[in-house]
Amino acid sequence: MHDVKTKADAAKHSYTCNKEETEMAKFNPRLYFITDSTKYEKDEFLRRVEEALKGGVTLVQLREKERSTREYLELANEVHKLTLAYNVPLIIDDRLDVAMAADTEGVHFGQSDMPINIARKILGPDKIIGATAKTVPQALEAYEQGADYLGVGAIFPTTTKVKTILTSTDTLADICRAVPIPANAIGGLNKDNIDILKGIPIAGVCVVSAIMKADDPKQAAEELSAAMQDKLEL
Repeated sequence: MHDVKTKADAAKHSYTCNKEETEMAKFNPRLYFITDSTKYEKDEFLRRVEEALKGGVTLVQLREKERSTREYLELANEVHKLTLAYNVPLIIDDRLDVAMAADTEGVHFGQSDMPINIARKILGPDKIIGATAKTVPQALEAYEQGADYLGVGAIFPTTTKVKTILTSTDTLADICRAVPIPANAIGGLNKDNIDILKGIPIAGVCVVSAIMKADDPKQAAEELSAAMQDKLEL
């Protein structure tokens, strides 16, 4: 059995991945913004991403399910320019090749994607690797294979095109306590419903629509951050 360390107080700090401490090794999963470009022209999409960065998001994941490899890479390069300017790591969803080609700070894999241990062998120790986990066994496997953080959910139904299976808050709590890496809640979360997570030692919250679809993404990020501090003490 692995030694377990809770993350209730650690959520306020940066985490160091499976490597010696360097500037790029640190990441703060507190307010994890996952993009959705499907309803926006490129300029408006990039504007919204930058507004979210201004509002204080601490991690950005570029998630593109429909784009070609070339289109995904071109957009990744443009988004990466923004995230670098705000010193926020950029995570690429699913696509190891795009993450490597754009030299982003990390990549995130679902249960049907490349195994974490294979990705770690390819990427080496200096990149952030995230994994989706919906059960304690999945969480333990991801941790043992070299994942740096977990996304756990969906807590609520979502309006994104990503296929979701609901995860109970009890399971979320069990996962948080089972592994010594940060675990984030994801799925339909916003400033008005995150109190359902109170008392669970999550490291942060992942959101898509709460920021992406907001009239003012910067304000939405600020309000969500304030609600997390008030309701979750994160």
